[in-house]
Order: sequence, then structure tokens, then C-alpha cells
Amino acid sequence: MPNHSCDLFVIGAGSGGVRAARMAAQRGARVVVAEAAALGGTCVNVGCIPKKLYSYAAHFSDDFRDAAGFGWQAGQPRFDWAVLKANRSAEIARLNGIYQNLLVSAGAQIVTGWAQLQGPHTVQVQTAKGQEVFTARHILVATGGRPSVPAFPGSEHVVTSDSMFDLEPFPKRLLVVGGGYIACEFASIFNGLGSKVTQLYRGEQVLRGFDDDVRNFIAHEVRKHGVDLRTCMDVKKIEKTAVGLNVTLTDGSCLVADTVLYATGRIPNVDGLGLEAAGVAQSRHGAIVVDQGYQTSVPSVHALGDVTARLQLTPVALGEAMVLVDRLFGDAQRKMGYDFVPTAVFTHPNIGTVGYGEREARKVFGEVTIYRAEFRALKHTLSGSSERTLMKLVVDAATDRVVGLHMVGADAGEVVQGFAVAMKAGATKAVFDSTIGIHPTAAEEFVTMREAVVA
Repeated sequence: MPNHSCDLFVIGAGSGGVRAARMAAQRGARVVVAEAAALGGTCVNVGCIPKKLYSYAAHFSDDFRDAAGFGWQAGQPRFDWAVLKANRSAEIARLNGIYQNLLVSAGAQIVTGWAQLQGPHTVQVQTAKGQEVFTARHILVATGGRPSVPAFPGSEHVVTSDSMFDLEPFPKRLLVVGGGYIACEFASIFNGLGSKVTQLYRGEQVLRGFDDDVRNFIAHEVRKHGVDLRTCMDVKKIEKTAVGLNVTLTDGSCLVADTVLYATGRIPNVDGLGLEAAGVAQSRHGAIVVDQGYQTSVPSVHALGDVTARLQLTPVALGEAMVLVDRLFGDAQRKMGYDFVPTAVFTHPNIGTVGYGEREARKVFGEVTIYRAEFRALKHTLSGSSERTLMKLVVDAATDRVVGLHMVGADAGEVVQGFAVAMKAGATKAVFDSTIGIHPTAAEEFVTMREAVVA
């Protein structure tokens, strides 16, 4: 066996890369990790974590209003954008340090710089001191994804999600373009923080791929919360003026914004990695092609996470990393399943979902039974808020197995996570029905729905 510099060279210290590096090092492998930016990748620095922190901040505007119905009297609250940014920055710096400690304490070597494949076993890293060359028995590419902005007149005036956490000044008028997770979440967040938010989506309804009832319900709720959501609408051009960004829409109308966020999709972060020279196959959209064991067309090179454009979720990358390490440095018994992967969207109100939407389930299973409940949560009987909650179960009629569970409401992600375990285990509607609910909670509705709705 050749005398390589290390057993595993990891390109990218995001969630998947760090997990793979740490677990491999703990199993005795010699590991080197290269990262050109802050440790933790998108999720820690400009994604999941700061976004959830800002979502918490945005909810306080509702909480202050809701408190009056419960007898609390308070003065007019004032939001300080600078304080939120500073506190978030300090927390992210703390997490960066944790990620570094996790790697170092496990025995991995961290190299700061841009890494590029030079061959099936060779990586060159451009560091502040110059070029360093490493050879490795295995190479893992875990560089994630990056925002993509289409070309159109004035596109140079827009920002992406990476810039939203440190905007200066705070945008009083925000235009969000897109209808996926990121667009919907930032629309809700900045609306809650005090921006006048307009959201455009060129399709008929936001959150393509989600259950149709969920899509329609959340669109109605975010409009009630104050977001000016316009579907079947797009941007034609943007012009910078003395009073802001003048945005011309596809219907000929215009609006003025202080900031325009484009959240129209993310693409694999593969530019400059040397994939072509190394012979690593890519899809026509740039994603690295891998097999079930995350091996690329080059046997010594592996890839996982968003760079492979499968399910672009942090926990999925973590799961894939565990499978890869087990295959390379373990007994190869661990498996990764992509069915019944739970997810949440931190809109206001939140969305939590696991399994199949109704339309998809009918295609896969044929006959399905639908249970659905919509209600005003107990809290809002006194708060005065008109916010409503939606819960839905999709059941395979042939087996009675619950194959889809969806919620729009407060803490939906927290609720759905527990049910995801039951669904992964194959729980039937009969099991749900025999489970005692926790009263009074919204979650108990999932185990008390008895009458199917008419399809």
C-alpha cells in the first residue's frame, strides 16, 4: 500500500465533512480537513443556526401582542437590529470554536485554504503560506452548495441568503424572490422583525414538493401575518435609484425596495475543485455523481451532502457521513434511508412534515385515507390572534400504515420529530389511535383524529 500523507482527506468543513472527519479520526484514521472559510459550513455560519436564531427574534413581535390577552401590560417594544447581529455573531464564533475543538480533540489536522484535486489520491491546498500537497488513501468532497442568482437586468443589485444576517442598514422594505424553504423563512422572519415584506414566486403556489394542503394553508397564514405574497409573479428588471431599488415586475407594475433577496435555489459548490481533471463525473447541473456508498466515478474519491444534490438537509449529510465512515473504516453495516426524512420550515407559523404528501401518496400507494384537522390553538383563544393550526395524516389504505404526517402551527418541527420515529418504525393508524394523547396540547390531535375526510 502506498505511503500516503493521510488515510482520509476531507475537502470542506461543513456539517457532513466535520462529522466524517471526526468519526474517522476517532476510529484511528489519519485525517486532514481543508476549509477556506469558517468551520461549520453553511448551516452554522449562514444557514440553519443563525436563521433559527433570527426566527426566534421575529416571534417576539407576536409574543408582545399576544401577552395583552393574558393580562400583561407593557410599553411599546423597540427592536435593535445591531444587538441581534452582535449576539448572533458571538454565538456563531462560539460554535466555530466548538467545531475546531471537535476536530482537533479527535486527532484530525485542519488546513486553512482552498483545496483542489490533482489526481485520484492527491490534493493541493492553497494556504496563506503557499501551496501544500497531500496524498490520501481516500478523499472526501463535502463542499456543500451555494446560492444561485439568474441573469437579468439589474441582478447585480440583489443579495443572497448569505448576506441577510448582517445587512446594513436594516431593510424597511424587503423584496424576497423565491418560493422554497429559504425564501419563505426569510419573508416571515423579516416581516416579524418589522420590515414591509413582499414575496414573489413565479409558480402557482410556494413550497413546491410539499403537501398541497400545507402549501395553501401556509400561504394564507403568512398573508394574515403581513407578508405580501404574490404568486405567478417574477422580476423583469431592477434599477438603482436615489430612493431605493426600483423593481419592475413581469406584469408591468413596479415597487421600490431597500433590499432584494434572491432565494431561487442553490447549486453544488464545485467550481475550482479540479473535479474534471481528476475524472470525477458530474451531473449536467454540476452535482457530483455517487453510488449508494457515496463513491464517485473515481474509486478513491467520495462525496456527500449538498454537493451531491440529493436531499439538501444538514441531518441528511450527517447521516451520510456516518455511513461513509462505517464503510471505509468500519464493518460497513450502517445504512442510510431517504424515506420518511422529517423536515421543518421556520415560517410563521412553522411547518413540520414527514413522509408523503397526499398527491404523491396516491401515485405510490393507490388508495389512501386522509385525516385532517384545522383549529385555533388554545393559546390564541385568549391572545386574540387569528392564527390557525393545520394537521394532516395520510394513511395507506391497504396496510393502515401512516405514510404522511404534516403540521402547520407553533413548534411544528418539535412535534413532528417524535412522530417521525414512529413512522420510520412503520406505525399504523391503529397504533396512532391506541396512543394516549397529552392534554391539552396541539400534538394530541394526531392521535385523536378518527373520522376520515372526503377525498
